[in-house]
Amino acid sequence: MKRNRTINPITQRRIDNFKANRRGYYSLWIFAFLFLFTLFAEFISNDKPLLVYYDGSIYTPVFNTYTETEFGGDFETEADYRDSYIQELINENGWMVWPLIRYSYQTINYDLPVPAPAPPSSENWLGTDDQGRDVVARLIYGFRISILFALTLTFLSTIVGVIVGATQGYYGGKVDLVGQRLIEIWSGLPVLYLLIILSSFVQPSFWWLLGIMLLFSWMGLVDVVRAEFLRARNFEYVRAARALGLSNRGIMFKHMLPNAMVATLTFMPFILTGAIGGLTSLDFLGFGMPLGSPSLGELIAQGKSNLHAPWLGISAFVVLSLMLTLLVFIGEAVRDAFDPKKA
Repeated sequence: MKRNRTINPITQRRIDNFKANRRGYYSLWIFAFLFLFTLFAEFISNDKPLLVYYDGSIYTPVFNTYTETEFGGDFETEADYRDSYIQELINENGWMVWPLIRYSYQTINYDLPVPAPAPPSSENWLGTDDQGRDVVARLIYGFRISILFALTLTFLSTIVGVIVGATQGYYGGKVDLVGQRLIEIWSGLPVLYLLIILSSFVQPSFWWLLGIMLLFSWMGLVDVVRAEFLRARNFEYVRAARALGLSNRGIMFKHMLPNAMVATLTFMPFILTGAIGGLTSLDFLGFGMPLGSPSLGELIAQGKSNLHAPWLGISAFVVLSLMLTLLVFIGEAVRDAFDPKKA
């Protein structure tokens, strides 16, 4: 006999409160759609066909690398599918299925009618940057990198922030006092300048930047978690757990942490926005992602350097503003969902 699974009343109330914030609810759907869209960027914007049928065989250039000779060419080098010669060879004995945008983020359009940066056209919908690369393609890939970077940083920052805040709040006393003084000193440092200095010492990369920003991004969450643990450390269920001989770690993370997760979840969307803003700032200043990586900050910097090409700065600014606005609205809805005053 099947049991009827019902949602916990508290969970249902939180879901209803979230949906009641229509701005945040629809922002979540829009953000989820854009993120899923960019996750499949290689199938939407690429300088390689999705599928090639040639001489009775099927090829998948998106997943595999093929040489010119496999399509009747002369060289053992990787086939350039944008080359008219390769296109003629394939079309004579087969066909190709191209993505919606025939440019990747690093593809240079050598057939521009004007010097780069070229204005919007039917081929390059939002024009090209100062190296002849398609702006739409760089926006799609740049959006994906920004979100993946922010999500990873938020996840790691949450782990560190929860551990530090829980330790301070649970033990209190000297542990809390020393921890707070160290955090005050650490948070008083000029973060952006330190990030720039650290980034200038090594070759920038996704993981290196993630590690550098993780040094500072967790501190905002500590106070929130610490306050929840300080409030709950003398509750009766905590005292009972201690009397039963449960370990401090078990009490902290099995019994007290679920109560602190409410404040943690409401804070996470704002960590996301801070991570995106930090990465964009570093890219704008030239200390962010490796040279050539698709980056919103780098496009904004190009717009500043090429005032005669306003489509560069405007397009990147619009995408960045949309991304941050959606996250702020989602954060407000999450806050409303966990607000105990809203029944």
